[in-house]
Amino acid sequence: MSNTSKPSTVDRLLDQIEQKSATIGIIGMGYVGIPLAVAVGHAGYRVIGFDVLPDRIEQLNSCRSPIGHIPDAALEQIQETGFEATKDFARTAECEALIICVPTPLDKTREPDLSFVTSTMDAIGPYLRAGQLLALESTTWPGTTDEILKPYVERAGLTVGEDFFLVYSPEREDPGNASFSTHSIPKILGGDTQACRKVGVALYSAFIDEVVPVSSTKAAEMTKLLENIQRSVNIGLMNEMKIVAEAMNLDIFEIIDAAATKPFGFVPYYPGPGVGGHCIPIDPFYLTWKAREFGLHTRFIELAGEINATMPTYVIDKLVRALSERGKALKDAKVMVLGVAYKRDLEDVRESPSVLVMEILRDWNADLSYSDPHVPIFPVMREHRFDLSSTELTPETLAQQDAVLLLTDHTGFDYDLIAEHAPLLIDTRGVYRRLGKKVPTA
Repeated sequence: MSNTSKPSTVDRLLDQIEQKSATIGIIGMGYVGIPLAVAVGHAGYRVIGFDVLPDRIEQLNSCRSPIGHIPDAALEQIQETGFEATKDFARTAECEALIICVPTPLDKTREPDLSFVTSTMDAIGPYLRAGQLLALESTTWPGTTDEILKPYVERAGLTVGEDFFLVYSPEREDPGNASFSTHSIPKILGGDTQACRKVGVALYSAFIDEVVPVSSTKAAEMTKLLENIQRSVNIGLMNEMKIVAEAMNLDIFEIIDAAATKPFGFVPYYPGPGVGGHCIPIDPFYLTWKAREFGLHTRFIELAGEINATMPTYVIDKLVRALSERGKALKDAKVMVLGVAYKRDLEDVRESPSVLVMEILRDWNADLSYSDPHVPIFPVMREHRFDLSSTELTPETLAQQDAVLLLTDHTGFDYDLIAEHAPLLIDTRGVYRRLGKKVPTA
């Protein structure tokens, strides 16, 4: 008789990962899922991308990238290793690993909205099978993986850590940052069990340069929140310092740059018209919500969020005062917004403070326009809608404005042209410090 034992489920899955015979399913083909698919495909794995948007599926299968910093050629390259996109969630059964990258916004009461996560689990739940790894990358409150995802696995008759593996590994994308890419950014990973962590580390190590294991999925979830809360608090501090400095007729950008010359103990953060993107405006409130379960009030975190949320109104107040000094009212004033994306040189408008500024301007009945080389037509958003397209910047289009608000400092803007022809220019990003221009700043 042979003493050779049958390989365990974990050993079989580890072997499939090592041999690159595993198929990787990525659910949610957006700003996280697409770069992840490119990294996994480049590592030699077959990738199936899942999404509910037919237009997005058609774009991806035609190798037309909807993300500016991901070229079409990157999608063409991973098609060679079998990449395809689909809305057929039954095909998740084909995958040895499933990675969830769906949005986790806040609802109207600023509480976590996990509907995209739960609808994803509803869709894939009937097709979960033994020998799979399930990873959640969406930002969420500590305990989500164990409390929300694990019951779906158990209802499928599977045992986490034995025949099914569950991990949390938060996304750390920084769109448009040429210094880092998906594979070069260290990856935090927590497993529901030691076996889960072992499989998760093996998978992510196949296409990420450095994987950083932590003790649990909760620890990994908390790590992601800490990263973004730290940024939110420091940006909130700088936004408050900006208001104080301006009241004292001081240039906060000069002061921050001077403080940054200290070779230790100071990290520069810069103020602006608010905070945007999916992370900083949202993630801190996932922890404040969860903390209430433990009878805790996270005042420091909430205060930073409040300060950051008031900055669009602060910009409008500055504009109203500047127009008033010129004998004009904001009502019916021609106001052009420069930059509607939340970040320089991106097309991403998620949670952009520019959009909030535009809504306030619309409420004041201003004659509103915008210019953004990365957003030619204002996109359809869940909570915001403008029937506008980008205006070309020319001496004529600038001169006919009553005010121009520089909200996103795209490198594609002609700043000399803007400064020369805008009758009133409010620079919320400190761009004109280097030009020595005498322009109102907010």
